[in-house]
Amino acid sequence: MDKKAMLKIRRKGKKKKPEFKRQEYFKHKKLKRKWRRPRGKQSKLRKGEKPRGRKPGPGYRSPRAVRGLTKKGLKIVMVSNPGELEKLKPKTEAAVVRSGVGKKKREEIIKKAKDLGITLEQMSL
Repeated sequence: MDKKAMLKIRRKGKKKKPEFKRQEYFKHKKLKRKWRRPRGKQSKLRKGEKPRGRKPGPGYRSPRAVRGLTKKGLKIVMVSNPGELEKLKPKTEAAVVRSGVGKKKREEIIKKAKDLGITLEQMSL
């Protein structure tokens, strides 16, 4: 299969994937919805009893060929200075400016990326 088909499969899978919620997040205000593995001895969610929501598993993973790629299928490369942009291949790699880079150098990187035709992505954590 080619990369475009794999990206399509990943997009479909992401739509079907449920939002994995933390056990009993609705009972306590402090608990965030962020997933935490259920570890209780008598936990119904851990045992898989009753309809308690789904647990993350290998079946929800994206195809190996497109793992870690952007939506457009570009490989992400971290950049910390304008010189590193010259090593990138414009049609297969996208640059992400490291968080520790200052405003002055960041502007230089953005300007040089525009000149070289390299896509800049924003990291989402």
